[in-house]
Amino acid sequence: MREFAFEVGLCRAIERDGIVARQLGASVHGRRVLDVVQVEPGPAFEERVAITPERLPSAAVEADVGPGRARYWKDAFDCHPERAERALELASERGFFERERRNGRTYVRQTTRYPDWFDRLVAVENKPDLDRPGDLERQLRTDVSLAAVDAVVLATASHVTRAHLNRLPAEVGVWRFDPETGDREVRREPAQLPVDEPGVELVAQEPGRTEIRIVSAAEKARLRRRIAERAYGKGWRSYDLPPCARCSPDDDGLPYCEWKERPVHANSECDSDCGGFEPAEPPEADADRLRAERTPWDPEPEGRARRQSGLDRFL
Repeated sequence: MREFAFEVGLCRAIERDGIVARQLGASVHGRRVLDVVQVEPGPAFEERVAITPERLPSAAVEADVGPGRARYWKDAFDCHPERAERALELASERGFFERERRNGRTYVRQTTRYPDWFDRLVAVENKPDLDRPGDLERQLRTDVSLAAVDAVVLATASHVTRAHLNRLPAEVGVWRFDPETGDREVRREPAQLPVDEPGVELVAQEPGRTEIRIVSAAEKARLRRRIAERAYGKGWRSYDLPPCARCSPDDDGLPYCEWKERPVHANSECDSDCGGFEPAEPPEADADRLRAERTPWDPEPEGRARRQSGLDRFL
């Protein structure tokens, strides 16, 4: 089982349960990337939906700016000026900030308060074949010790034995998943991780030496918000479609290859080395339409429409 086909099959199966995204960075000092993240909406989710369908930059969300009196933009950010300027531009384009000019200086305010919009974050590590675990145990222990997400799950297509379960951190849940049918068997429920407490992040590991960093509860809260925002803006249909006549998106938007008879990863599987490759323009798929139909994400929220209709007031 190819991991890409397994991963997108899993995303397809769970996307109706919340906001789902693939390949998201989830570290403060390290380089951990989570295969799949599921964001469970909270009570204020609709307030977030109304702002923009795109990611809000973390520097803008964390800036000392509110919906009240406008502030000089350079006084509002506690980060590098270039990062602050980029965040200001994106937040303004996406309707979260409005700007005004006074005596040649730019002042900024929020158009609405940033809501506490998500409830839980669930990270899913995909390992279709447990006979080839790679760095699986270290990766899962890193996620559990950092505890930036509420729960960690291992998804596999393999038969899960008691020996497999014993080798995994006890906090990790286990799903046996069939990407062709979408059937999911819960072999072990995940534990709730202490997301409100400081965590320990594995930064580097060499033979006889492990480097760790303590991550404060405040740093974890900022990381959780960044993960949720990236997931909201990105979704999981973020892959390229292959430039091949034998590949086209299926009803779920997956890049299905009729020659291989499965979804394929364009960047690693589809080129002249493939025996079934027939060069063609990449097919088109309306990923936004599919996402809007199957999830609570809205590509044209009211907040965005209001801003577009009065855009000249903010420039």
